Parts: sequence; C-alpha cells; structure tokens
Amino acid sequence: MNSQPDTQKRILVVEDEKHIAEGIRLNLSLLGYDVTIATDGVSALQQWKAWRPDLIVLDIMLPGIDGFSVLQSIRLEDEKLPILILSAKAGPDDRVRGLAHGVDDYLAKPFNLEEFQLRVERLLKRASWGRSESGAGFENMGFTESTYTFGPNKVEFDTGNAHCQGGVVHLTEQELKLLKLFIKHRGKPLSRSKILEIGWGYTGEMTTRTVDNFIVRFRKYFEGNPKKPEFFRSVRSVGYLFDDGRRSE
Repeated sequence: MNSQPDTQKRILVVEDEKHIAEGIRLNLSLLGYDVTIATDGVSALQQWKAWRPDLIVLDIMLPGIDGFSVLQSIRLEDEKLPILILSAKAGPDDRVRGLAHGVDDYLAKPFNLEEFQLRVERLLKRASWGRSESGAGFENMGFTESTYTFGPNKVEFDTGNAHCQGGVVHLTEQELKLLKLFIKHRGKPLSRSKILEIGWGYTGEMTTRTVDNFIVRFRKYFEGNPKKPEFFRSVRSVGYLFDDGRRSE
C-alpha cells in the first residue's frame, strides 16, 4: 500500500458517530488525503455539492436523510463519483439495496483499518482510470447516449431538451433530476416525502406541494391529456408513479 497518494484527494466522511468519524479522518489524513466530515444526510449533500470530493465514505443510519437517500440523490447527478458504504447495517438485503442504488463498495462495521484503507485506495485508483463520458450509468436505466424515449416524448439529458407533442421544452436542472428519479423507479410508487428527500435533500423547509407542482409541469409537457395522465400517475395516499411500459430494474 502506498504511504502517500500521488496527488491529494478529497474524501468526504459521512458519519454521525463522532469518535468513528474522527478516527477515520485521522487515519486518512496521515495517508495524505484531504478529509472533511458531515454528520447527517442534509449536510452530506451540501458538502458534496460545495466541496466536490473525489470519494465519499457513507454511513447508512444518519439523522434526517438516511444514507440510501443520500446515495440515490448523488447518483441522479453523478454516476462516476466513488462511494463506499461503511455501515453496521450489512446484511444481504442492505448490501443488495446499496448495490442497486449504485454504491461502489460496501464494508461492514466493525471493520479492519488496513482493509478499509486498501478499499479507499483501490476506489480512487479505479476512478482515476476514467469511465466513459456521456451516457455513463444510463444503460442501467434502459437508455443510452443520454436520451430517453417514452411514448411520443424524447428527453435529451445532455442538452436538457425535451421533444414533446407540443414542441421542444428546455427542462431545468431540477426537472431533469426528478425525471431521472422517476425513470430509475419506473413502475414503482414513490411517496412525496421520499421524492423530497432524494430530489431536493429535504430539510423540512419544503412542503409536499412542491412535488405536486413539478408533477403538474411534467403532465403539461409529456401527457396527451394532463387530466388523464398515462405516464405520471397519482397513487392515492402514497404519491406518484411513473409508468412508461418498461419493467423497472
């Protein structure tokens, strides 16, 4: 194992147990990494956006937004960032769920420090090799080259343009993010609270009406008859479901 990384890499440690977080920071700092800590899901998303780390070490059981929601939120915008889950929740179902949401590695607590350091080094090295550019991660969602077609609609995620029945609409960054969320969960109902958590990094300052307003926009863009939606359907007492006729992963 190298004593120092070739260049100083940034690592965000998302951990609410102070002694574990500080221990990880100390050991990674001694290896030459630049390390910062977030103690809850909301601050994790804020730090990720502001600091742009090269790797995230992520706990699952966090105050506010849990680690799985943090993972999903990041993956809607960045399929390439290496993420290592470090959690006491390490049963087969937890591991499968993490992998399904796009985690790169999963290590159970309590953990061996040397093994943890080797996994961090491996993930950073693999990320430095680079991955394919446009369309990375899209194939697992059923579309390639950053485009997605459903019904008469085609969305270009690289340009943000949506070709709809009424013409071309330029989608906002938040609209694109929410659309990716629905595509990833196509055929499965999503609650308004879960949409807020993953789509916005819900802090308690927003109401579920925010979600409803975006659904109204999507129906206006993509539905032949917004009052009788085919793709963005309401699920009573739950939230919304996106159905494009494909089976979800």
